[in-house]
Amino acid sequence: MKHIFIYNPIAGKDCRAAVSVLQEKMKAHDGEIDYEFYPTKAPGDATVYVRYRCQETPDEQLRFYACGGDGTANEVLHGLIGFENASMTCYPCGSGNDYVKYYGGAEKFLDIEALLAGEEHRVDVMRMGHRYAINVINFGFDTAVARTMSQVRHKKLIGGKNAYTTGIVKALFTAMKNKCVVAVDGEVLDPAGKMLLCTVSNGKYVGGAYCCAPRSENDDGLLEVCLVKPLSRLKLVNLINVYKNGLHLEDERFKDLIVYRRGKKVEVKAAEGFGYTLDGEIVENGNVEIEICPGAVRFVVPAEQVADAPAAKEEVTV
Repeated sequence: MKHIFIYNPIAGKDCRAAVSVLQEKMKAHDGEIDYEFYPTKAPGDATVYVRYRCQETPDEQLRFYACGGDGTANEVLHGLIGFENASMTCYPCGSGNDYVKYYGGAEKFLDIEALLAGEEHRVDVMRMGHRYAINVINFGFDTAVARTMSQVRHKKLIGGKNAYTTGIVKALFTAMKNKCVVAVDGEVLDPAGKMLLCTVSNGKYVGGAYCCAPRSENDDGLLEVCLVKPLSRLKLVNLINVYKNGLHLEDERFKDLIVYRRGKKVEVKAAEGFGYTLDGEIVENGNVEIEICPGAVRFVVPAEQVADAPAAKEEVTV
């Protein structure tokens, strides 16, 4: 098996530092594991490269490691989708690492020995037109938040891990009522055509720490849909921590505020230019259909217990 690490050489300094450490750790496996590192050249290049490698050696098993955040993982996903000779996983060193929180968080995946010894699991993927998402597709308030996040991501104080909170503050004044009609397997969830936000989930977390889909199972062949009706800013501020902690499906205060369904297809009717966020990436569109693709990708989950890492090989000078 070929292990291919995909990374962005101009990512944030924390990500670059993590990749440098990873490269040093992998040297201990020289001669034992067939691996390489690939630095992306531009946005979208990871998708192009992964697809090229899958097509070039269809009889060779390839495992791709998305070294970065959810955006890098999404690019890798788009490259290997449909290829049975490829699997993927994450080395989560980006500013947003939401999907791996489904499995307990980034720390487990940053243990490279556990990741190398990990097991492949068939997981579902969501499709919207020709685009795919492995974690969450969200729209309405959340897309307004994502737009702000992309603008402040690299700024001090309001960016980085605080970018999602910054986005929420701005969206409180710009995106409290969003016009669209959402249906799950033919059932309309918002007949009035207005809502605060809607999440269509395969994973559990969004925005770094918000447990939007606490009941989600990423291999059950179903979409997890949660639509939040329009509400006042004061009520949203008072309840947002309940939502953040994933308690909104049990809290009585949300009883008349949300519509929760599971299904195989979501249809959204909206004006052209309506924004959707797929694993953190914003796509402008109008009417769309979101479908589940059961078991479409082999995703590697770190092993629970592994042997100690081999000692780094010393260079011999003659």
